[in-house]
Amino acid sequence: MGQRRILDLETVPQDLITPPVTDGTPAPGKRVKQVNREYAGSDVYHTLYLPTDWKEGTKYPVIVEYAGNAYRTCPGTLEGSNLGFGISGGKGGIWVCMPFVDAKNRMNSTIWWGDVEATVDYCKNTVRRICSENGGDSSKVLLAGFSRGAIACNYIGLHDDEIASLWRGFICHSHYDGVDRWEYAESDREAAVRRIKRLGNRPQFISHENDISATQNYLKEVFSGGKFTFLALPFPNHTDAWVLRDIPERKVIRQWFQNILNDTARRRAPAQDGRMENSG
Repeated sequence: MGQRRILDLETVPQDLITPPVTDGTPAPGKRVKQVNREYAGSDVYHTLYLPTDWKEGTKYPVIVEYAGNAYRTCPGTLEGSNLGFGISGGKGGIWVCMPFVDAKNRMNSTIWWGDVEATVDYCKNTVRRICSENGGDSSKVLLAGFSRGAIACNYIGLHDDEIASLWRGFICHSHYDGVDRWEYAESDREAAVRRIKRLGNRPQFISHENDISATQNYLKEVFSGGKFTFLALPFPNHTDAWVLRDIPERKVIRQWFQNILNDTARRRAPAQDGRMENSG
């Protein structure tokens, strides 16, 4: 990456604007709100974006994304998510933002997980439906998330064998399951290690503002055989909006994404002596 730059991301102009969420029928270049049948009449929903080059009958990779907690730099909502759009640039892939389901109040949760089992079931059902109805390629589905969503890549995405089987790879930006202890059940290291064992040799792209060493050290201890790519970003901003800017780090994640899609290797059992990569 050359000499390290330290900058305020807000001083870098955006070259992409994340599409607003609208109602209506899915269409190329449109991001729409969808309510699954089992949650009809509730405030539980996901968003679906079809790429500008979408054509009926063609299969597309899918980026499934989870948002961060409501925080001063993040609204905690599906509408505030950016990773999937910035990585794809709006073409060549379907982008889905999933809810954390508050089953009791029948709404999307902006803080942590809502009901974990309901959130997991919603994700399983919605991924399969989008692959069946909207041209998603079930062999090329990736899970992405920022902050709370980065933790969710393992906490939700590796919750059980069934949901773990959906993913081709993972994109975790800013935080990682098991590195820190949080105020929810099974945030401890022992529980996190049980989840990561479901990862196998599938790749994860792991990034963080300023410094990635805490996650690197953690994974060396608990899953040294993992196929990890690390990227330390040269700014302090806790945000996923870096992918909306033409910076070298966006080129890195876009190239990683394409490499994963081009890799035809099938999923296997957890590797015993894999490698850890560092792009930081």
